[in-house]
Amino acid sequence: MLVILLLRPLQLSLPPMGDIFSSSAPLDVGFREMYNLQFEDAHRTFQQWESAEPHDPMGPTADAAACLFDEFNRLGVLQSNLFVNDGEFKKRKRPPPDPTLKARFEADIAESDRLADAVLKNSPNDSHALLSKTLNLGLRGDYLALVEKRDVASLSYIKNAGILAERLLAVDPECYDAYLAVGAENYILGATPAPLRWVLRLYGAETDKEKGIRNLDLTATKGHYLLPYARLLLAVAALRDNNRDEARTLLQELARQFPNNPLYQQELSRLH
Repeated sequence: MLVILLLRPLQLSLPPMGDIFSSSAPLDVGFREMYNLQFEDAHRTFQQWESAEPHDPMGPTADAAACLFDEFNRLGVLQSNLFVNDGEFKKRKRPPPDPTLKARFEADIAESDRLADAVLKNSPNDSHALLSKTLNLGLRGDYLALVEKRDVASLSYIKNAGILAERLLAVDPECYDAYLAVGAENYILGATPAPLRWVLRLYGAETDKEKGIRNLDLTATKGHYLLPYARLLLAVAALRDNNRDEARTLLQELARQFPNNPLYQQELSRLH
């Protein structure tokens, strides 16, 4: 998520989003409900999936994502004025997290990691389990940065998510959601001062900003669960560059795709 703060101007020609969650597959239904801010419905859908597929780590990962977005919505985290203006972000308040949501979030992540580790013990290259663990690291990093305002602590999760995503992509180069983790790591760490980049490379961190941009574009173009999220990041990047037309196009697509989410309409209103 911290990638929002550091994206540079992008000149993109993304294809229309289409109805990305048109299928009746439970995970698709749940993610559509989550992006529509229908959190109770999303939790119910993901729980049904967990009951039907108790060994699938993606079920609790998805439920953790719904917890995080629920908290983002409660705190107004994704409003663009926080990210377009660096000063606003730095002085943002740190209200106490919802303890019930936090407990559920942490339990979901722990359960997903347990299930994924059990799969990877016998099948080290299982792409589904690797994706779950990659997303779990990203979710933890997002929670630390944007809910608890622990920006520095979140970087280790972002770095590790990028490393694990690289491992996943070596197995399955078409797992386009994983490119978001790689893009975040490269862009964030690539924007740090040169001496710190040198130290980070010693620890295996990727610090190539241009590579980060290309990878984020892949998720925004060909991703699945994270495609809407990647496009929201690009809309904020366009606003930072004062590219109102590009931001408007991205937000209009998101508003059409997720009509129950008022965030996109609110941001469009600001553009007028």
